[in-house]
Amino acid sequence: MTDPMSDAPVDNMDPMETQETATVQPPIEDGDDLQQAQRELDSQKDKYLRLAAEYDNFRRRAVKERQEAGWRAQGELVRGLLDGLDDITRFAAVDPATVDAKSVIDGMQLVEKKLFKSLSGHGFEVIDPTGHPFDPAKHEAVSTAPAAQPEEDGMVAVCFQVGYVINGHVLRPARVVVKQWTGA
Repeated sequence: MTDPMSDAPVDNMDPMETQETATVQPPIEDGDDLQQAQRELDSQKDKYLRLAAEYDNFRRRAVKERQEAGWRAQGELVRGLLDGLDDITRFAAVDPATVDAKSVIDGMQLVEKKLFKSLSGHGFEVIDPTGHPFDPAKHEAVSTAPAAQPEEDGMVAVCFQVGYVINGHVLRPARVVVKQWTGA
């Protein structure tokens, strides 16, 4: 045997590494066996292609269903707000010369109450943490204020802007002033 790179004879080759000892498939004696193997291969290929097409259809259908579910949820939410929006439209058409300010304010408070009630039915909550411990997951500290006692350390002193949560997800954190004990 010769080394293919140098054409020099190689005496120390392992017989397991030679091409002569490579695994040899037994020859197919009959053409029917070859045809049977080809049919089996075609059958498996057809199954694979069908499965791939079925998965692709499932994936497209799932994406479409998720979109439609989102649209339905938005539609239900907006449907709950329509009464409050109608009330606001009526307030916009009120003649200021015929209505006193207190009536308008009382009416707007009723509309606000109606809107929040409708939203709460969809998992909506208002975050007003005044007097509660600061929670960085739901609150945004915009400033600190001195605490009069050590027990007040980390408590919310003032809420500048309420936050909102829907179904446990924070839409907007409450912007707050947090009390801080300095030890003095």
